[in-house]
Amino acid sequence: MKILFFSDTHGSCDALERIMELDAGLKPDLLAFLGDALYHGPRNEICADYNPRGAAKMFNDFKDKLVAVRGNCDSEVDQVMLEFPLMESYTTIFDGGRRFFLTHGHIWGENHIPPLPFGTIVASGHTHVARIAEGENGMVFFNPGSTTRPKHGAPPSYGFYDGHGLSVRELFTSNKMLSLALDGAKQDH
Repeated sequence: MKILFFSDTHGSCDALERIMELDAGLKPDLLAFLGDALYHGPRNEICADYNPRGAAKMFNDFKDKLVAVRGNCDSEVDQVMLEFPLMESYTTIFDGGRRFFLTHGHIWGENHIPPLPFGTIVASGHTHVARIAEGENGMVFFNPGSTTRPKHGAPPSYGFYDGHGLSVRELFTSNKMLSLALDGAKQDH
């Protein structure tokens, strides 16, 4: 299975247009959206390409292969515009025996870990900081960064799981920023 992870679009049509291009090129089996779909949030300035109606239409265009969780900026009003479930704070997906716990990161995350089985990959957004880290109990903490508002001078980014490892890649160039092999195969860091 291949999974494209992305988070924190905050109503950016440019970011979603690029995700649609990546979907066509990488051909993932699943798109995993980790929250903050349409609203920019009260502490953030509005992006030049802020268009929640347009963003909702773009999200709806790939609803059939999208799994999503609610971010701290997502609300019931957003759900009215979206044709896929967005209101759960977490969900779990599996690839064979590999478990992915998807959450936004404002409730569950690396600093507040739910009771999960050995080896779970905890995928979250929220911090706008790309990260791949191995933790206790064989867990892996995976954050694809932000497609629209990355922090610390990082470029916009997304995450990718190819069945063997995880990577964080620059949104517009697809250059690898971080990676981790999950099955013993060596990957670039």
